[in-house]
Formats: sequence, C-alpha cells, structure tokens
Amino acid sequence: MSCLFCKIVEGTIPSRKVYEDEHVLAFHDIAPQAPVHILVIPKQHFAALNDAQPEHIELLGRIQLAAQHVAKEAGIAESGYRVVTNNGPDAGQVVFHIHYHVLGGEKLATLGGKE
Repeated sequence: MSCLFCKIVEGTIPSRKVYEDEHVLAFHDIAPQAPVHILVIPKQHFAALNDAQPEHIELLGRIQLAAQHVAKEAGIAESGYRVVTNNGPDAGQVVFHIHYHVLGGEKLATLGGKE
C-alpha cells in the first residue's frame, strides 16, 4: 500500500502518536501550522470526506470524539481550537486518506475575516 497514513497506522513509518484506539490514530503533524497541530485519522482507509458512506457514521463520530480528547490532552480545549478536514486538491488535501487537523495553542485567524 502506498498511502502514507496507512503506513503510519501499520507502524512502518514512525509518528509522534498522542492518541490511539482500535479505530482512530492521532499524531503530531510534521509541518505544523499552529503551536498545536495534531492529525486525527481513521485506521480504515478512505480517501476523503466525499468517499464517506452511511456505514462510516460511527467512525466519523469516533474521529470527532478523538479530536476533542487530543485537544483536552494538549491543553487547548478551554481556550479554543479548530478542527479542519480538506476535501480534494482544490481544498489543499495532499494525503488522500481522510484526516482531520486539530489546530490551536494561539489565537487563530478567522476564515475570510468572519466567524
């Protein structure tokens, strides 16, 4: 398999893990865009949010709860954090294994100048 994140799940590529359960893995981004930048991924491979199916509902919920957990563990839950997923090349998706960015640790710029 050539998917970078699948290799991280398999353990053939190292990562700085911060959370793992049977369905989800979270680790520090290697090119952080904020003081705290953690990626949360499902262990099951699918490329992007557009590929999510009804059978992924529970898994997507697990990802959201994992994002909440890593934000608390990183100490950014109270001050605030952003959870982002990029869907497709025009949105900036580079690794085609669905993943969520948990960003925080500083006041983040608002998107488009509005909340």
